[in-house]
Amino acid sequence: MDRTELADFLRRRREQLTPADVGLPPGARRRTPGLRRDEVALLAGMSTDYYTRLEQSRGPRPSTQVLASLARALRFSSDERDHLYHLCDHAAPVREQSDKHVGPGLMHLLAKLDDTAATVITDLGEVLVQNRMHTLLLGDLANRRGWERFYAFRWFTDVESRAAFPEEDWDRLGRKHVADLRATAARRAGDADITEYIAKLRSVSTEFDVLWDEHQVAVRLSDTKRIQHPQVGLVDTICETLLTPNAAQRLLVYLPQPGTDAAEKLDLLRVIGTQTLDSAVEIEDRAPRR
Repeated sequence: MDRTELADFLRRRREQLTPADVGLPPGARRRTPGLRRDEVALLAGMSTDYYTRLEQSRGPRPSTQVLASLARALRFSSDERDHLYHLCDHAAPVREQSDKHVGPGLMHLLAKLDDTAATVITDLGEVLVQNRMHTLLLGDLANRRGWERFYAFRWFTDVESRAAFPEEDWDRLGRKHVADLRATAARRAGDADITEYIAKLRSVSTEFDVLWDEHQVAVRLSDTKRIQHPQVGLVDTICETLLTPNAAQRLLVYLPQPGTDAAEKLDLLRVIGTQTLDSAVEIEDRAPRR
């Protein structure tokens, strides 16, 4: 691991970004260019102390999970992401259709959608990153581990995942999940990750197994979803899907259904989320420092 080069690389890339680039407010006047260390740490989901040690050529070798988070937070291109891995003496992720690195273009677009719930997923439905509104609407999904990061896996194995939707919609939504996976499986026939995923779903869910045998196929590009939120009630949304050129990743955007009160409820949810965040910051500011 080349700690000196890693520290220099992180610092220089941090200084090249502005808060607007990553969807953060500008804040008070800055004495130095670029993002602050605490802002990068927040975006990457790690402590400021840990990130600071990396920029000071200290601390243990970061895991691949930490490096993936840093690459997203600092809006690295695929080449920059690979360089980051090499500096830490890790093999760079294989660039294939299932590449899970979210490029700077998608990350920038996600940051611009700060008032709209949006998330980036793989073609298998694995959640890679969420914006704040998506987390408020559907909970924190990006920080789950293993199969729990996959939409269809949670749908067919976790009752709580379905609780976010009215029961009368369950059959339709379940069939949508399976039909979309059928289309992906055909397009990527023989790929190890999808073969393993389908086998896992068939082994843990009788419902999925039955639906899979029906062989319904439909790429999921647009859908209507009614979301039962515990604080604002039923929210009627239109979920639009944007595909990357190789269809390996998808940007899901949740828009209020016209003719309903969804827009007002989403506005209320945004306010509730802001108040919760402000309260957490106030509590942290009042906490004794060691």
